[in-house]
Amino acid sequence: MEWSIGFAAIALLIVGLVGQAFEMRKIRLSSYPDGELASPNVFTNKKNFKWYALIGIGIILWYAAERM
Repeated sequence: MEWSIGFAAIALLIVGLVGQAFEMRKIRLSSYPDGELASPNVFTNKKNFKWYALIGIGIILWYAAERM
């Protein structure tokens, strides 16, 4: 396993997941009043796609690190 690529992949995954969680919170608080449950469509908000890209790149790098 290539450790430097593996660490970069893990960092991208962590940043992507934490960033996406905060973004989802901001979307939910701005779109839905207090106490109301959010719609499942909140996952397809265009603000989330940058975080999905980071998570995807992290997964690809992790896979590549495992194969080296």
